[in-house]
Amino acid sequence: MVLVAMNWKVGQPPNDFVGFAIEYKEPGGDRFYAVTNRIAFPGTNGALNSKTLSTKLSPIQKFRWVHFPRNAELKGDFVYRVSPVFMNEADELSYGDPQEAALPLRRDTYPGQLNVAFTRGFVSSQAFVDRYGAKSIPLLLPAKAADGLGFKPSYAKSAEALAWMGFEARSAILELLEQAIVDPTAEVRVIAYDLNDPEIVSRLVKLGARLRIIVDDSDDHGEAGSAESMATQMLVTSAGTGQVKRQHMGGLQHNKTIIVSGAKMNAAIAGSTNFSWRGMYVQNNNALIVHGPEAVRIFTSAFEAFWASSAAAAFGATTSAGWQSLGFKKIGARVTFSPRSKANAVLASIADDMEKQTTSSLFFSLAFLSQTSGAIRDALTRIQAAHKIFSYGIADKAVKELANSNVVASGIELTKPDGTMTVVHPEELTRNLPAPFNEEPTGGSGIRMHHKFLVIDFNKPTARVYVGSFNFSVAADLKNGENLLCIRDRRVATSYMIEALRIFDHYHFRVATAEAAKAGGKFQLALPPRKPGDVPWWTDSYTNPTKIRDRELFA
Repeated sequence: MVLVAMNWKVGQPPNDFVGFAIEYKEPGGDRFYAVTNRIAFPGTNGALNSKTLSTKLSPIQKFRWVHFPRNAELKGDFVYRVSPVFMNEADELSYGDPQEAALPLRRDTYPGQLNVAFTRGFVSSQAFVDRYGAKSIPLLLPAKAADGLGFKPSYAKSAEALAWMGFEARSAILELLEQAIVDPTAEVRVIAYDLNDPEIVSRLVKLGARLRIIVDDSDDHGEAGSAESMATQMLVTSAGTGQVKRQHMGGLQHNKTIIVSGAKMNAAIAGSTNFSWRGMYVQNNNALIVHGPEAVRIFTSAFEAFWASSAAAAFGATTSAGWQSLGFKKIGARVTFSPRSKANAVLASIADDMEKQTTSSLFFSLAFLSQTSGAIRDALTRIQAAHKIFSYGIADKAVKELANSNVVASGIELTKPDGTMTVVHPEELTRNLPAPFNEEPTGGSGIRMHHKFLVIDFNKPTARVYVGSFNFSVAADLKNGENLLCIRDRRVATSYMIEALRIFDHYHFRVATAEAAKAGGKFQLALPPRKPGDVPWWTDSYTNPTKIRDRELFA
């Protein structure tokens, strides 16, 4: 995905400026394709135009846009062309001088060293509805996690839909397992929290005795009828009793790691993506794939320490509970594993980094933040109250399923750079949206935003990301089995910044649309000023200090 960010070269735009037309050309291509926009200018009768139109006709009235190009894995430069669009008094459009920028997207962030991969995480989207229809979810996903291993999608385009939903995280995970299966020298070690995706389990079965796996047995995972217990029995049969272990450390065995070592490959997967239907296909998640013998040695050592003891205190005394370099030459990457002792706990030091070392921006996407107390939550509160650091944040938020109801559902909390928060309830939001947005599915029960990452100063040489399975809580630090990486690199930091921004924009747009619908307005593109008191659509971006910073930061 690409963040296209724009600014005006000198001063302010003229009043007749009505947005940006965005086009792109694929590597080796001979033509530009227009990025499309579903929001249009008012029709002749003032009605909402629900069609998707070229941005040359329905320009983007924002100073940034996240785009998902087709054929994104093509090698070479993608060329983006942006033109300012103007409208005269007769509603005729004209175009200013275009500007172009070229960049290679690359499948791997750093080929042969490190790759950042995301799930798409947007079944609640027009893109999903356009491709697969609002009613396809029950045909694509099991209703309950316990049914996951036996569930077979009945949707006609299920293979295409699941690949689209799982995005690069799914393909990277499955490809690593496929490579391990065909390499007879490859040994595979896995630590799994949720384990109900048959695509994962079937591949683990094929590894036979070359697999060793630790499966969480906390809470309902430990019940006889859980998918995790059923998967354990399947893997005991294929790999052998001595190759499979259940544990929950001091609370949860919350890792989602795959480690492959062999004559042809050395790679490990960390991050937030559970090996489950929701983890792959519904939630916003990330998978971080690291390569190289040193990185694999460190992950393997942690696996062996987990295998040797389920006691939190014993693991906390191991080398794995401290920070270790992954051995990359040009990427500052370290990893540490939980549970730790109080002596080597990391929450306080991360909070200090956020408060005392951040100079420009802070982006966060944190599942369970609303349930988390302690150093990180306190630091975020103080940072947002001070208004010195530009910050966008996304977290899940428990909300009542309906007004005047005690049933609790999972919503999303959006934190704006000015510190104000908006809680998004997907079910209520859908009911308040105008067509065609009210057709978007919610993806079933359970949380939708499952990331755990902090991005600090993405636009500075000191850019860094904290990311992993780690929920930035005391339990994650001192009780649970977890992985946490700190990566000091601008390319990696920018990748996670764009991910945070695209989630925020996705849900914030739906809030704005619902609010407009409630107020009796129509969510349409703004016309240029035509009478006294009218202001251009871009006014706030040149008068509101927070929006000025937003416009300048990305462009």
